[in-house]
Amino acid sequence: MFEAQTYTRRRNELRKRLGGGLILLPGNHESSANYPGNTFPFRQDSTFLYFFGLNHPGYAGVLDADSGEDMLFGEDYTIDDIIWMGPQPSLADQALKAGVTRTAGLNELAETIRTAIAAGRRIHFLPPYRGETTLMLSDLLGIRPDALAQYVSVPLAKTVVALREIKDAEEIAEIERACTIGTKMHLQVMQMCRPGVVEQEIAGAIDGIALQYGAGVSFMSIVSQNGETLHNHYHGNVLEGGRLLLVDAGAETNMNYCSDFTRTIPVNGKFTVRQKDIYDIVLAANSRTFELARPGAFYWQMHNAAARIIADGLKELGLMQGDMEAAVACGAQALFMPHGLGHQMGLDVHDMENIGEKYVGYDDETLRSETPGLSSLRMGKRLAPGMVMTVEPGIYFIPALVEKWEKEGLGGGFINFAKVREYFGFGGIRIEDDMLITPEGNRMLGNRRAPATTNDIEAFMHL
Repeated sequence: MFEAQTYTRRRNELRKRLGGGLILLPGNHESSANYPGNTFPFRQDSTFLYFFGLNHPGYAGVLDADSGEDMLFGEDYTIDDIIWMGPQPSLADQALKAGVTRTAGLNELAETIRTAIAAGRRIHFLPPYRGETTLMLSDLLGIRPDALAQYVSVPLAKTVVALREIKDAEEIAEIERACTIGTKMHLQVMQMCRPGVVEQEIAGAIDGIALQYGAGVSFMSIVSQNGETLHNHYHGNVLEGGRLLLVDAGAETNMNYCSDFTRTIPVNGKFTVRQKDIYDIVLAANSRTFELARPGAFYWQMHNAAARIIADGLKELGLMQGDMEAAVACGAQALFMPHGLGHQMGLDVHDMENIGEKYVGYDDETLRSETPGLSSLRMGKRLAPGMVMTVEPGIYFIPALVEKWEKEGLGGGFINFAKVREYFGFGGIRIEDDMLITPEGNRMLGNRRAPATTNDIEAFMHL
């Protein structure tokens, strides 16, 4: 945890910006995997972590935006718990770590909420994403589970996003630690990758590194020689010489701050000419983003700049044709990069997207585009110092998508489908790094960048 004053300052700022009402911030509970006593690894709710820092299940926080009082609700451990778990800190001791002095049992949480509702006070809460939390909110507020979305506090959602998306020095240091772990993971991939290795062996090794140095992976690792499948979680393939291995993986620190990197490497340690040609286009799009990103710029502009690099590069290879400015304007390059350039990152690898992408990635100033590719951009709004972004351009050859576009006459005439079909079986390439927006521009996060050029990757794989 950070020092108690960090959480007190955050809660005070939330109250100040929101102005009034009762703010209900439930933490997560244990969740059973296949029988009650066998639970999934516990992961605390990130907003609860941001304002209270307590990584324990079964807690709920309440902030009174009128009186200025903070309350932490939960239960102390019983002797049965202690038999299995050993001595545990009390609820009151835990609360003090977060700068909270008033604590009570969960039964009193229900009474506190009922009293506030009876007094006509506004109860602010965020959209739940777990079934247990949905049922708890439904019971506390007297609202049907399927109707909760209608009562979510938009002012709270916007205020939490505004606070959490600007990382302070303590948070940036934690994200740097996550990036250091993530780099270790990708270096391990490059050391293990060779023909005959099963993807699962690599996935297991890098997931182990994430647990060795932190809280585990920040999302389920993508380790696949079928890189054209954007979120391929099947790890049963045997690596084959001449193919590419795409690995999208990151780590969480013990305080749950995240990293997210992608590297695409040749299985046998040497890129073919065709692979290198495509790889260098993607790397140029990655580099162009770091050249352009700065406070005041919109991230959708970064997406379009990367898209233009990709379109121009593909035209040089004969895969696209015509006026590339017009091609990007209509989203023709989305055949090759159907996803957006990146997303915010922090306590969540896709930071705060549980609150609502329309608040995290967009706002009243920036509305989501309907242009192919750009419509999939998770973060388009104006950049500001303290924001942490992923930069992850890619080029993929997805046979089903190519066939759909050709059959339906999509692409505005900018696609050379005959040439594209020659790349079926190529797979996909993505190169992802993490970026901090600074007052002067930006900088790449992590104390060491995993090899990113074709020469550096080949050299490292042959050490």
